[in-house]
Amino acid sequence: MSIHSIISSLDSRGLTLDSLDLKAFLDEKVELYNRPSFIEFDPIVIPHQFSRKQDIEIMGFFAAILAWGQRKTIINKCRDLIERMSGSPYEFIMGHQDTDLKALLGFKHRTFNDTDLLYFVSFFRTHYRVFDSLEDAFLPSSKLRLGLSNSGIATSFEEWIWDKASCFEEGRAPNGPFVEEGSTVQGSFGEDSAPFPSVDFSAEEMLNHFRSYFFSLPDFPRRTIKHVSSPLQKSTCKRLNMFLRWMVRQDDKGVDFGIWNRISPSQLICPCDLHVDRVARKLMLINRKQTDWLTAVELTDRLRSFDPVDPVRYDFALFGLGIEEKF
Repeated sequence: MSIHSIISSLDSRGLTLDSLDLKAFLDEKVELYNRPSFIEFDPIVIPHQFSRKQDIEIMGFFAAILAWGQRKTIINKCRDLIERMSGSPYEFIMGHQDTDLKALLGFKHRTFNDTDLLYFVSFFRTHYRVFDSLEDAFLPSSKLRLGLSNSGIATSFEEWIWDKASCFEEGRAPNGPFVEEGSTVQGSFGEDSAPFPSVDFSAEEMLNHFRSYFFSLPDFPRRTIKHVSSPLQKSTCKRLNMFLRWMVRQDDKGVDFGIWNRISPSQLICPCDLHVDRVARKLMLINRKQTDWLTAVELTDRLRSFDPVDPVRYDFALFGLGIEEKF
């Protein structure tokens, strides 16, 4: 039975969605759309081409950031980008020479151009020289303290990161480790160091931190700022929330990757795009008039009443109803 016939039936009897077992209906739609057949025509098909964690992260991030417009075009643009990076995004980013960057010139998708792309590559290279995973970029530094060493004191978390990254090129010791507040862990995050302590930050804190961290390289292009949103800008952060869903959610369906384990699925916010927003309003899951960060939070809070452990799994249902069933 389709949602249209359900609603028509309810209307004819003077009933409302309050009397409908909406959870059961959405659970059914999750099962319908959270399956490998969903992958082929969705941008998530791009990171599914890779097995290396860093390649999945990098191309998952690009696929999410470029996710506006027709899905076929998004996928083709991402495949073009992979080809420009010789089929190995992580190896290209970490090992390229300046002359290799010429292959990226001319890339464009809507308002995203080669200037933006070159900055993204620079950020990834700097980040991965310090951390093994992009997950670390979303873990806020607001409760982290910098450690000291004989070589001096860094004045910010970002300064410590860029100092440590530059050590790879300059062959010198970093300015000291940073330490999680209240932790006894000492040392930097190299192969022999202790892992990053698991923390429980809100999605809002994580996304605000990520944007600040992402644009902390010196002389970042001002034009690129528009491509990475945050709750501070009152954005729904649809693309970043979608990327986090891909990386964090763990199930046996073969769609989302679940390769990150320090961020919990319960912390995620549902990606709120045009289709999800429209369907959620028709199902009375959203009351807020405008569509912004608080709208995404409101929707997720409603979804948590159905599943507090994994609320964003209902993104499959809402998106599928909108784009596949044209609800």
